[in-house]
Amino acid sequence: MNHDINVKKTRINCYRQSKVPGEFLLQMRVPGGTLDAKHLALIQHLCQTWGNGLFHFGMRQCFNVPGVKYENIPAINAYIKKYIEDVELEMCNVKMEDTDHGFPTIGARNIMSCIGNKHCIKANVNTYALARKIEPLIFPSHYHIKMAIAGCPNDCGKAHFNDFGMIGIAKMEYHQERCLGCSACVDACSHHATGVLKLNEKNNKIDKDECCCVGCGECTLICPASAWTRLPTKFYRVLLGARTGKQEARMGKTFMNWVTEDVLLQLFANWPKFSAWVLDYKPEYLHGGHLIDRAGYAKFKELMLDGVKLNPEAKVADNMFWAETEYRRDIHLKPLAEHKKAGPGASSGH
Repeated sequence: MNHDINVKKTRINCYRQSKVPGEFLLQMRVPGGTLDAKHLALIQHLCQTWGNGLFHFGMRQCFNVPGVKYENIPAINAYIKKYIEDVELEMCNVKMEDTDHGFPTIGARNIMSCIGNKHCIKANVNTYALARKIEPLIFPSHYHIKMAIAGCPNDCGKAHFNDFGMIGIAKMEYHQERCLGCSACVDACSHHATGVLKLNEKNNKIDKDECCCVGCGECTLICPASAWTRLPTKFYRVLLGARTGKQEARMGKTFMNWVTEDVLLQLFANWPKFSAWVLDYKPEYLHGGHLIDRAGYAKFKELMLDGVKLNPEAKVADNMFWAETEYRRDIHLKPLAEHKKAGPGASSGH
């Protein structure tokens, strides 16, 4: 029965409690949402041998195995050892000393991504390759974080709705000598993006308002003469602080723009340090956005950018102001003694 089971411990090992007493759902990480198809046979065996025969694609692109009996967890952990080693150790270079007892933590959620530029003509970056590079920086860790990567500003990967969301963007080069003056790019930018292009009637060439370009690349796709091309450097926009929930849901806002992959990897290497500082080194089940709120944006920026070398094109938000959906008016008004604190000593009281 569930009341005889340490549900918190099983959850840490990625087994989610079911409404059926004694049953759990196993969540298996799939960093970037893309894997060798050979692993599907393992998933089928898990579902049919120890699950209830059903399979669920997790909302965060996990492989979910429902109907797992508590007494079968040790056998399942032994069976998925090879999967963990293939995916986490070999594919993502994660440092894990113990692979005999299943997934060691559920704190850092599975990194989601769209299919990226390995398939999609609109994508600017290889999304799942980036996910695999970020994975060893945040996993395994008991500190809660949700990430998503989108290949372009269409944001099919829902980067706007995670603690951190990365959107692949590109700098465009205009080859004026190739331009036919057909205005196809002007129409495409107006219809699909931010309308930063305009036909100059004096020379029949294109003028661009650089400040509002979102780096989508629609102009490169539509031009019949290749007058617009993407520069080879891959850039990203970073969205910050989104969360769902029953109290104060909100969408992420732009934290960084025109940053390179190297900057991202330096940044996320600081996340465990920031989380540990906020929670006084005592992990707690909290969205990353809540940790940012506790610390304050200025402190978050200070700790997260510590030692990070920004590329010359990079922009960073001076301040951040989110708009929340407050299901209850004045939900943040409470006695001072109930206010949450951040940093050393924060866990000893409010």
